[in-house]
Amino acid sequence: MISNGMTQRGSRSTRAIIALTVIACAASCRRGSVPQLPPAAAAPARPAPAPGLNSGEAVVRAMHDKYNNKWYRTLTFTQKTTTTLTSGSEVVQTWYEAAMFPGKLRIDTDLKSKSGQLFTRDSLFVFNAGKQVSADTGMNPLLVLGFDVYLQPANRTISILRRLGYNLDLVHESTWQGKPVYVVGAERGDTVSRQFWVDRDRLLFLRSIDRVRQGRADTRFNQYVESGGGWIAVEVVFLVAGRRRLLEEYSDVRTNVPLNDALFDPTRWTTVAHWTTQPPG
Repeated sequence: MISNGMTQRGSRSTRAIIALTVIACAASCRRGSVPQLPPAAAAPARPAPAPGLNSGEAVVRAMHDKYNNKWYRTLTFTQKTTTTLTSGSEVVQTWYEAAMFPGKLRIDTDLKSKSGQLFTRDSLFVFNAGKQVSADTGMNPLLVLGFDVYLQPANRTISILRRLGYNLDLVHESTWQGKPVYVVGAERGDTVSRQFWVDRDRLLFLRSIDRVRQGRADTRFNQYVESGGGWIAVEVVFLVAGRRRLLEEYSDVRTNVPLNDALFDPTRWTTVAHWTTQPPG
């Protein structure tokens, strides 16, 4: 979900992370005609903007309001992770992810060795062989845009996104995979500035673009399925400089499952009973 993509910390980008593509309905404007007058030249067809969504803040508020008090609070799934190396060869692993929204995500990259990553609000902890090897401040923008936005107050999301460097004063409409979308953070024609794409009908996060040292980072949430009052993209693709670096494919997706809060406590990374050992709810 939010596994090994790009995590943003101030102006730095660090590897880590998540987990949505969507079906949207286009709205079209039709122009009437007056019989006794010659028809005026038709303007280029463009989707009619939804009322009020003329800023990034308005888009964020609409995302929150559409699913407020409906979206699932917890999520677990098994993840097939395919990493493409610079040599072109692929490494396939099984990861296990659990989330408690807003702000908490646990990624077990190796259950046997107890290795993985833990996001708790504005902190990131990394574990190797059962030991904490690093701790840092940092927000996971994919966690914020793909999940937290639907649960936490819109003002908090807006504040976080501005802090992460998104220009919420810029928004325009475009299309993605043939469907209408809002693009927040960039002017029309700008395909490199930090920006996120939201489908116009379901108001689900679809895509983020950023600039990293290796080139343009392009993260895509694909193949949405409905669950627990919300949605989950069961495929997430990370591209850098146009090449796929990471593919995440989710299975055994469960929402609103009981989770022990201690799963997200870095001091109990190895001692708390793992969620995979619990019987299905």
